[in-house]
Amino acid sequence: MSNFTLPQNLQPDAASPDWLNKGDNAWQLTAATMVGLQSVPGLVILYGSIVKKKWAVNSAFMALYAFAAVLVCWVGWGYRMAFGDKFIHFLGMPNVSLDAQYLIDKAFLGAGLLWLGWTGFNGGDPYTVSTDASLAVLNTHVCTATSLLTWLMLDIIFFGKPSVIGATQGMITGLVCITPAAGVVQGWAAILMGIMSGSIPWYTMMVLHKKIWLLKQVDDTMAVFHTHAVAGSLGGILTGVFAVPKLSRLFYLVDNWQHYTGLFYGFQMGRTTAGFKQFGIQILGIVYVVTINILVTSIICLLISVIVPLRLAEDELQTGDDAIHGEEAYALWGDGEKYESKMNSVYEEFPPASKGGEVEMA
Repeated sequence: MSNFTLPQNLQPDAASPDWLNKGDNAWQLTAATMVGLQSVPGLVILYGSIVKKKWAVNSAFMALYAFAAVLVCWVGWGYRMAFGDKFIHFLGMPNVSLDAQYLIDKAFLGAGLLWLGWTGFNGGDPYTVSTDASLAVLNTHVCTATSLLTWLMLDIIFFGKPSVIGATQGMITGLVCITPAAGVVQGWAAILMGIMSGSIPWYTMMVLHKKIWLLKQVDDTMAVFHTHAVAGSLGGILTGVFAVPKLSRLFYLVDNWQHYTGLFYGFQMGRTTAGFKQFGIQILGIVYVVTINILVTSIICLLISVIVPLRLAEDELQTGDDAIHGEEAYALWGDGEKYESKMNSVYEEFPPASKGGEVEMA
């Protein structure tokens, strides 16, 4: 029988403590969503539409990655400079704001930094406007911003140019990776997960995909394998590493320390058995989901193939919508002309027809 007990303010019934006004917290989360909409897509569309056409993509892109960079700076040290201890009279003391004890104990809860729609995906999981919901929202967007910036830096280092497509892929991998861990990890772990979700799927997509024959044979127009399968599996594994026991108990409302202990904290707390157990459960869950998906999707595809072909003829693929639907969407510019650049060609490896050339890493 364990003598381990949670601190009073972290007991399971404290997921929504008395000092947390649910109405105020809900309004802050809603207001933060509106502020987020001002930047993404608000400023992205505004600045992209009022400049000359040749600078539209660049202007919109700057608003996108500036939003990500400012978010990381704000939660990293900016918030504490504004509302924490004073350094001098007009300047606060820069300090990390991503500490679970600080986040839970000090009303940072309502200032959810939202990446719009995914806020509901992760912030809605606790089914209540609680401390855990706010932490899930914050971690979601910290990880996403870090992932986007990491992917951009890798593009710049290895290809010489930042890419809007790359930034979008980095954003998606960050959102997918943090989802299983959003409400049960500390902020520093969310940043580490963002770095890994912006780099590991980048490597599988930009390097391994061009070298592995099987991946080249798969129709994956949107690179879903890398942005969802790889990033999602990575998130599941890292949840088993970084899950904080006390945050897990807040989320799951249980009082048994043997459950939901990340491997990192298993070592730290001297409970390695519990840590390895949770890590193993995460791996088992990933294997189960992958197996079920392969089996069920294969059955569905076989049934569909009886009615309609799963892949169109090559000439129809070249023609596109007009061959299938008899109509086309409006071209963005120049009657469908396509601006070719070195950067775009890198990301035009999907669907599978390769244009040759492999990315080599030092």
